[in-house]
Formats: sequence, C-alpha cells, structure tokens
Amino acid sequence: MNEPLLPAKAQSPWLERLRALRNVPPVLHILWESGPWVVTWGLILRVFVAVLPFGIAKVAATILNGIANALHGQNLPGNFWVLVATEVGLNVALGLLMRVIDYTDALLANRYTQHVSVRVMDQAARLDLTTYEDPVFYDRLERARVQATDRLVLIQQLGRLVQQVITTLTFSVALAWASPWLVLLLALGVLPSFVGETHFAFLGYAKNFRQTPAKRQMDYLRQVAGSREGAKEVKLFGLHRFFTDRFKALASQIYREDVTLARSKLLMGGLLGVVSTLGYYGAYVYVVWRALAGQYDIGQFAFLTAAIQQASSNLQQVFSTASGIADQALFLTDLLAFFEMKSIVDPNPGGRRIPESIVEGFEFRNVSFAYPGTTRTVLKNFNMKLRRGERIALIGENGQGKTTVVKLITRLYDPTEGQILLDGVDLREYSLEDLHRHIGVIFQDFVRFEMTARENIGIGRIEHMNNQPEVESAAHKSLADTVVAKLAGGYDQMLGRRFEGGVELSGGEWQKIALARAYLRDAQLLILDEPTAALDARSELEVFERFAELTEGKMALLISHRFSTVRMADRIVVLSGGRLIEEGNHQQLMAAGGVYAGMFEMQAASYR
Repeated sequence: MNEPLLPAKAQSPWLERLRALRNVPPVLHILWESGPWVVTWGLILRVFVAVLPFGIAKVAATILNGIANALHGQNLPGNFWVLVATEVGLNVALGLLMRVIDYTDALLANRYTQHVSVRVMDQAARLDLTTYEDPVFYDRLERARVQATDRLVLIQQLGRLVQQVITTLTFSVALAWASPWLVLLLALGVLPSFVGETHFAFLGYAKNFRQTPAKRQMDYLRQVAGSREGAKEVKLFGLHRFFTDRFKALASQIYREDVTLARSKLLMGGLLGVVSTLGYYGAYVYVVWRALAGQYDIGQFAFLTAAIQQASSNLQQVFSTASGIADQALFLTDLLAFFEMKSIVDPNPGGRRIPESIVEGFEFRNVSFAYPGTTRTVLKNFNMKLRRGERIALIGENGQGKTTVVKLITRLYDPTEGQILLDGVDLREYSLEDLHRHIGVIFQDFVRFEMTARENIGIGRIEHMNNQPEVESAAHKSLADTVVAKLAGGYDQMLGRRFEGGVELSGGEWQKIALARAYLRDAQLLILDEPTAALDARSELEVFERFAELTEGKMALLISHRFSTVRMADRIVVLSGGRLIEEGNHQQLMAAGGVYAGMFEMQAASYR
C-alpha cells in the first residue's frame, strides 16, 4: 500500500474521447446479442415517438389558426373537431408509446446486464493464474465488473440519441424552411455548452481512472476492518484506529479531487448555460420580430416558437447525450480490453485426450520456472518422475517449490524452460480441460463454498452433484460423513454464515468436506497440498490410513510438513533451492542420514 495515492494524469483528453468512440460498435454488438428483438422494437417505437411532436405541433398550429379566424368572424374549418381529436389522439399515443419504451428499456437492461455479467464471468474463468497475480489486472477486472452492470446509462443514451436526432432534424428542417438564421442561432448557442460538457466528462473519467487503486485500497480496508476473519486480530492488536485513519486519508484525497472538479464544472457550466440561453432567445426574438412585421400568421408563429423550443431542447440533448455516450464509452475501455485478454497458458481445446488409463505417468525433464514479473527462479533444472500407481511425497522448507510443482503438473502455469511429459508427450499437447478432468486436487487454501454440504462436495465433479450415493461415498472416504451427520439439515444444510440458516464449521471440518471433493473426482492423479493442516493428530491418522487405501493403483502427489504422513508415501522427494536433492522411501532416506533424516529427527524430537 506504498504506491502513490493517485497516478499521473491521463494525456490528450480529446484524442482519448475520440478513440473511446470505437468502443460503441462492440457494445452495440453485445447489446444486440443480449436481445435482438427487444432492440429492434425499441428502435421502431423511438422513431414513432421522435416524429409525433412534429405532427402534434403542426396540428396545434392549424387548430390555432382556425380559432383565430373564428374570432375574426370566419367559420370554423369543417374538419376542426377532427383536428382537435387528432391532437388528443396523438398526445395519448405519445404517452402510451413512452410507457412501452420504458418497458422495452427495462427488458433490455435486464437482458444486457445478465448477458454481459455472464461474459465477464466466462472471460475471468478462461484467464490463467499468471493474469490473476498481476495487480494491474485486478484494477482492470474491478473496473470491468463495475462497467458490466453500471453502463446501462450508455444503453439508454444510445436509444435516446436516435430519438433526439430524428426530432431535432424534423423541427430544424421546418425552421430552416422559415429562415436558416434560426438554425444557426440555435447551433451557436448550444455548441459551447457541448464543448464544455465534453471537456468535463473526460475530466470525470480521468479522475475515476486515477482513483481506482485508491478505491481498491479503501474497499480492502473496509473489508479487513469489518470482516469476521479479521475481527480477532483487529481487536487484539488495536488496529481499528490504524485502519480508519488510513481509510479517511484516502477518502479525503478523493473528496478533494471530486470537489475541485465539481466546482470547476459549476462555474464554467453556468457560464456556458447563459450562452446557450441567449442563443435560444435570439431565435425567439427573431420570430417575434417577423410575426410583428406581418410575415407570420398566428398559427405559423405558434408553430415556429414550438419548433424553436423543441429544436433547441433536442439539440442540447443531442449534444449532451452524445457527450454522455463518449463519456460512457471511455468507461467501457477496460471492459472491452478485459474481453480481449488472452490466457498465457494455451488451453489447446483441440489437443490430445488424456489416456483413460495412463501407462507411464508424468515426468519433469529439466524444468525451470520463475513466476511472471519476478526474477527469482523457483525451480532450477528440476527432474522428477511420477509413475503409474506411485505415491510421492514432496517435502522441503517453505518457498522451495513444492506447490509450484503442483501448479505446473496441473498446468496452472507452463514451465519457463524444460518439459513436463505425460506418457512421453509434452503436457502442452493435451487438452487442458481434459487434463483437469483426470486430476483431483485440494490445496491448503481450499475454497469454503457458502453452499449446501452436498454442493460443497459435488463441486468436485459437477455432473455427479445430485448422485447421492456417490456424494455419500466420497464423504465417507474423507470422514466428512461424520461432519454431515451432526448437521441439522444433513447434506442439504447450508454451510457458512453468508446466507440465512448457514452453519459455520471448524477448520478441520471444512478440510474434510474439501477432501471429499477430491475423492468424488475419482481421478487418475490425486494431489493433496497440506491436506490435513487443520486436523488433529487422530483425524489425520484416520484420513491417511484411508488415503493409502483409496489411492491404491493411482498416482498421488502429497505435500505435507508432518513426517508421520510423509512416511506413508512410496517415494519421498526432498526439494531445496528449487532442485531435487534427495529421493527414496523413508527407510532409505533415514539410512542416508541427509537432509530428510535431519528434518525428521528435528520434528520427532519435539514429541519426545
């Protein structure tokens, strides 16, 4: 959290705004995908609504002329009451159509929000861990998530723009027919206001962009200071004031920027608003002058004043809406850029299928690896084989590359150098999805899904989630059945405190549930990364007695700091400095008197 509060100001605002308009076509495509029929009918209805005011004004002018003639002793036109009924009917139709447009907009908003949110979720799922470990990505992802649902204003503005342009054109043509000066006066009045609105819209986007890292920090501080997970340490270490002071410092900085921009917009916007008003009344005075000169009758005068009001209002709205669209388009930059991001790990969907019965197993051949964005090599010329039916335990001090081996064999990452082979074929030649289908894994930092017990276990193999016998069998293998037996709702009990009726479990109970997921997978390779860290000694012994039985004939990769667990493996691999320095079974390594023997004796001494 030592990064500058707000990054440097974005450059070339007008160029940025013009470039941002390129975001509109892709968004229109997404909009069309979300509901083509709703979009079509919405546009048709807006065309009708756009031309109705012109028709209403023309009918009203004709009625006014008829009334004026009648007041001067002439007869009413024969169709006078038909015209009155027509004006009433047009206004009723306008009101009804506006309500129907509101309805279609609501439907489209729901469809768009759902569609784009699903696309964000799908895209996030396709990206690999390399992307997720980049802080810049998190800023982009946060903006993309917000933009996915908060850019409904753009959708509404696009529809309004179509309607406003048509209305403006119809009235502007009528004004230009009467006098081109009227259109020129209105345009000169509105243009400065448009330029000002556009300028401040960009400044608002640039400000929000700069503030994203600070707002993420604020969200984190809010979460850590008020979460159940952090409550104990916040209270015991007296961290409340520390977190709130830091939060207030960030909030104050953002507040000052917001106020500065709002003040500038108030002063400049007010001045430009006066210019716009003068343009409108300049055209109005011109029509009054010509009417007094006898060049317009009362109907023409009423129509032209209505046309001035409508053209001026809609012209301002066109510029304002266009500016708003450019503004919203700027905010969509990250959403569209997020959709264009590619995974570094090639999923190779058309690649080889994993053999239904692996023959040789896995081999690390001269594998080196450094996490993206770092220079530290975690694995260096690492060589290891995991044969069919073999159970291997990886041990070593923290940071020696054990979990990295797991991430590489599951292709969450690809090696920086070297190869990982499966039955003699580079792992990258296989379909990534198919590879994951044959692997069951539980990490130490497994996810505690706030779902029912059945769903928590069934997630291990989605297609078998509702297969009660298989879910219960997996729970029995991991001892999770003893946990479920104590739940009031059994397998239908909601776990976690997020939702009503949820029950919180202990760390060890959650771990048994997570182990059940791995067993339900029924995979050819089972990986357990510190699987019993939260279990007591007796539960751990029971789990691994079953583990030895259940992995018979399968490949298993085990990471643990407890040597009582490790010694059950067929082969133990010792890592140090990213290299394999020792391997063998427990007896062989103890007899060798090397690193493993020293670590074992050190741990055993603590129990004597």
